[in-house]
Order: sequence, then C-alpha cells, then structure tokens
Amino acid sequence: MGERGPARGRASVWPNGRSRDRALARPVPESLSALSRATSARLHGWGQAETAPGRMLAWIAVAFAIGIMLYFTAGREPALWAASAAAAAALLAAIAMRKRGHALAVAILFAAVASGFFIATWQAHRVDHPILQRTAYSASLSGFVEKREERERSDRIVVRVHAFDAGRIKEKPQRVRVAVRKGTAPPVGAFVAMKARLNPPFAPLRPGGYDFARDLYFQGIGAIGFALGSVRTVPTPAPPGARLRATATVAEMREGIDRRIRASLSGDTRAIATALITGKRDAISPKVRDAMYVSSIGHVLSISGYHMAVVAGVVFVLLRAGLALVPGLAEHRPIKKWAAGGALFAAAFYLVLSGAAVETQRAFIMAAVVLIGVMLDRQAITMRTLALAALAVMIATPEALVHPSFQMSFAATLALVAAYERGLPWIAAGGQTSLGARVALWGGREVFALVFVSLVAGLATTLFVAYHFHRLAPYGVLANLLAMPIVSGFVMPAGLVALVALPFGFDGPLWHLMGIGIDWMTGIALWVAALPGAVGPITAFGLAPLLLATLGLIVICLLRTPLRWSGAVLIVVAAALAAATPRPDVLIAGDGSAVAVRGADGRLSILKTARGRAFAPRYWLAADGDARSADDPKLAAGFSCDPAGCIARLADGAIVAVAHSAEAFADDCARAALIIAARDPPADCAATVIDRNASRRAGALALRRVGQGWEITAAREPHSDRPWARAMPDERRKTP
Repeated sequence: MGERGPARGRASVWPNGRSRDRALARPVPESLSALSRATSARLHGWGQAETAPGRMLAWIAVAFAIGIMLYFTAGREPALWAASAAAAAALLAAIAMRKRGHALAVAILFAAVASGFFIATWQAHRVDHPILQRTAYSASLSGFVEKREERERSDRIVVRVHAFDAGRIKEKPQRVRVAVRKGTAPPVGAFVAMKARLNPPFAPLRPGGYDFARDLYFQGIGAIGFALGSVRTVPTPAPPGARLRATATVAEMREGIDRRIRASLSGDTRAIATALITGKRDAISPKVRDAMYVSSIGHVLSISGYHMAVVAGVVFVLLRAGLALVPGLAEHRPIKKWAAGGALFAAAFYLVLSGAAVETQRAFIMAAVVLIGVMLDRQAITMRTLALAALAVMIATPEALVHPSFQMSFAATLALVAAYERGLPWIAAGGQTSLGARVALWGGREVFALVFVSLVAGLATTLFVAYHFHRLAPYGVLANLLAMPIVSGFVMPAGLVALVALPFGFDGPLWHLMGIGIDWMTGIALWVAALPGAVGPITAFGLAPLLLATLGLIVICLLRTPLRWSGAVLIVVAAALAAATPRPDVLIAGDGSAVAVRGADGRLSILKTARGRAFAPRYWLAADGDARSADDPKLAAGFSCDPAGCIARLADGAIVAVAHSAEAFADDCARAALIIAARDPPADCAATVIDRNASRRAGALALRRVGQGWEITAAREPHSDRPWARAMPDERRKTP
C-alpha cells in the first residue's frame, strides 16, 4: 500500500504522462522569451551606440548623395520650384522636430535627401545651355579657345562660341569640342574661326553604359566634331575676359613646363612626367596606358587624391623639418600649423597648374579639409573629415557623384579611414614592443602598411572598376607594392623639386631623376600586364547591384557594432545579382554604325557599316567580358553578306538580318526573326523591324530573345526628357 500510494499520487498529477510533458515543456517558452528579450536588448544597445552623438554627419553625407542620385534617375527633368519647395519643407520639418530625439535624426536625413535633390536640380538649371540636336555637316563658327589637348593622332580644342552658322539648325552651342590636325591646335586664349562638322554629344554606346552627353552637358559643351580644313587665328572682336586671360596664363605656364620636360625626357616617360605635373596625359601611348590600367596603377595618370596627398605631404614634411631646425622656433611657435598652411598653398598651386579638372578639385577640397583640421588642432583623418569633404564636393559639383573617379576615390578613402580607425593604430603601436621595434627597424611595418592599404583600397573599389571598366586586376596589389613606393618617395618629390629649380635653370637633372623612377613604374606595369590572367574581364551588370554593394560598403565602414557585418551580406547579394545579369543577344549602335549578334558559341559577331567610325564595338566587347580587339577582322565571322544585306544566326537558330536595300525585305520579312534596316519596311512585314527612326529616338538598343519575341532595352527610355538628352518634338507633344 505504501508503494501504491505514491504511484497513484504521481499518476494523478501526470495523467497519461501528458501533464508531465507539459511541465517539462514549460521552461522552453520561458527560454525563448528570455532569448528574445536578450536579443532585443542587444539590438537596442547596438542601435543606441550607432546613433550616439557625433555619428550623424557621415550619414547626412550619404543621405545627401542619395538625393543627388534620385535626381539623375528621374525620367524627366524635375521642376526647380518643386525641388526647392521639397527641400524647404524638409528643413522646416527638421527644425520643428528638434526636441524629439530619434524623430529629429530621421527628419535631418530626409532634409539631406531633399537638399541633395535640390542642389543637383539647381546645378543643372544653372549650367543650362543649347545642345545640338542633329548633325551640322558644315558649320561656320568662331570663338575663343578655352582648352587645348594634345592627343596621339590629333589635337583637340574646346571653343567658346562667339558666332555660329549652320544653315537651318537653330541651336547655337555655347561651347564646342573640335578635333584638329596634329600640331595645329592654337593656344588657349586665341580667337579662331573655322568650318567644322559637328554632332550632338554621344549618347550611351549601350543601354546602361556611361552617358557621355551628360558629362559634356555639365562641362557646358553642346556639340562635338572635327574641323574641316585649317583653323584660322583672327582678330578678336571683344576682350577675352579676366577668367580666360588667367586660364591662358596658366596654360602658357603648363606649356613652358612641358617644353622643359621635353628637353630632358622623351616618349612615354616624357608624357607621364607631364601628366604627373601638369595633368596633360593625352600623349601617352595606348600600349603603356593600357598596361597601367590593367596592372591597377593607372590611377597615377589622373591627378586626384593620391597626387594631392603626396604634394601636400611632401611640402608639409619639408616645411616642418626645416622650421624645426631653427633654434627655439619649434618650442615657441606652432610650426606644425605653419607647415599645414604652406602645404595648403602648395596644393592650391598644384590645383591651378594641373588645369583644375573636376577630379583634381575634389582632391584639393579633401586635402584642404584635412590641412585646415591640422591648423585648427583637429584630428586630420576621421570619418567626420571625410564626410565634410564629400559634402563640400557634392555641393560644389553634384554631377561628380555619377563619375567613376568620384565613386572610386571616395570608396577607397572611406575604406582606408575605417581601416585606420580600427587597424592601423595597432600598426603604429607595434613599435612599442621589442618585437615591434625590430620589425619597424627593418621597415616591416611600412611594408605591411603598404600591402594593407593597397589591399583595402583595391577591395573597396573592385565593384566600381567592374561596373565602369568591366575588368578586375588580379595582380593589382603586387603592382602597387612594387611601383607606388618609387612614385611616392622618388618620382613625385623629384618633380616637385624640379618645379622649384625650374626658374633658376637647374631643373634638367631632376627631370632625368624623375624619368628613372617613371621608367621603373612603366616597366612594372608592362611586366604585370603580361602575366598570365592579368586581365580579368567582367561582363556588364546593372545599377542595382552597384547601389546594393555601395550600401554594403557604407554599412561596413560607418557602423562600429556587429551590425556592420550585415553590409557583407548586402555585398554578397549584390555580387550574386551581378553574376546573374543576362547578356543581350543583339546590340545596335544608336547611329547605325554597328550591329552585334550573339551566336551559338556565346560570343558576339560584330558587323561594322560604312557609316561612322564605329566607336561602339570596343565598348560592347569590354562590356561582354570579351578580350578581342575591336579591330580584329574575324569579329564579323558570324555574318554572311551579299549586296542586299547580311544575316547572322542566334544560338536558337533564329535569323537576324541587316538590310542594305529594299530588295532584301522580300526574303528577310519571311525568314528572319529580326530585321535591322536603314529604311522603312513593308507594312505587311512579319518580322520585328528596328528602323532608323527607332534607333534615332532611343539611341543604342540591346535586345534579348524571349521565347519567340524580343525584350528591347534602349539607352534612352521612351518619353525621357533631360537637359542633356532632349526628347524629340513629337514625343514632347504626346507626353502630357
């Protein structure tokens, strides 16, 4: 009985075992609840840390950039009044929420987005100018030469138009860019007259490609072409103006420096030395230029953040060291601030001497922010400094946001600043230990820092290089490790000292020393470019993966808690989306100069027509990840031609026909799936026809075979109307 009682008691508590199971299961919901509370508390703590005071400025710069990007993705030009009203309303809303904590932060970010959108809209409105809408086969024009470029096969000038006559064409461009015969370009500031064939600025050479017309629009250039005959220098009808006179003075100074360099150096060595000092990089041979970019040291050729940092850094170190040698001066005077002021003056002079290109202006603004920070006793390298520099650049030139150099330079700098804040202080502290002191003595710390910087900057810019240039540089770290110490420690200092010695006539030996370092750099570039697998071709992908990866990079670099690793997930997703981007089956140039068809082997066969110079094939091959040259005679092997036209077959056997005459339509309309023609087809043609009117309106076209039909993507979407890509008159009438 004693044994059965407890048994019955337990049975009454746990009937059929179910109560016991429920009792054992009770802690599980409690554990889940505790885990949920802990996770929530952890996330809340991370969120509080990420929104702490002092963390807002970088995100304001990001929001401002988002506003600019929204402007450039609009289908039609926003009204200036609407953009300004939205910005004003957002700013007033932020002021109204100034005492509401997190709501204020959100309101500030929205105000930054609206302000970026307004600044971009205002900039486009401010620089608005006429753009040539159709070809002027013989235009008479005169004006002042504002820019002169030396190129390998020809020279190029930018003329501010004074008088313009092109028959029935009503548009009068403010500036035109004209190619002239090699060696015949007049100097900057000259007043010239000429006849020229002028074209509208290039639309993208493929859908999703870089918009050259947009770039030229913000430079004030409304037409491009080439001179017909000689360019005559004639008497000026009016004074050139103070700004043009200053530009001519700087141009004459640059020409004088180029002559002194030419007297000491020759070939690509001379061209690269001129590029590093004056920014004139057009005389570099294609072989060396391509090798520089393939080896990932092509950034040396464009005066940007690296050059400005070297110039400012060298001058800062020399001035500070020189002032420290003066007895008692370092103890009683702020020589560090004086050195920063001198470096700022040197950077400004370098900006003017190099021609003040947009990317150089950005580099100067960033260097100026850093040097002013030193003068104000602020830490020079911080996210706050980078955010201020980015905001200054975007306010001054909002169009720079969509330029590859802006994206790559700020991506690299963002990653380097983040790495400096989290990694490089450890390197600096390494010398405090005995092992670290020995490593530093042998230069190990500097070597590690150089490798680390090259790796971080290379990884940060990888997706931007892939998006804009369709290639990767597998040996980029190796090339930078071998070349950049020579450029930073030998080439640039020799060039700077040569500039100082030039007025005294002692610059010749210094240019020779600079040339020795340049020869080393070009030798490294050519060697690396010849290594197996040096060119990593990447097929083109859309804007969405680029934006997603950019957000991932920003999250990794700006956040400090483990939340930052969510950025790595975004980058992985972006890479997957980029890899999954389908390739077009047919490409058609906007001017009808070339047609490409993807055959059964997966490669493009490209047919060039007799019209135009066919710039598009080079870009098509690069965007397709194809290493073949655009001049390869085998590119058209997939086409079969007769006097009436040409045909090519897709992978599924469908026929793509290029009709040269009306007689070709008889067969092509019955047998082809797609016809590309320079004339209107018969009304009863069964095939899909891309005629001259369609390509003229839409620009370059990309077609992808979907079932028995076609998915067509245009470089310029229907009914889009932007200042650099005006809608056709009939489209404007149809659009409400």
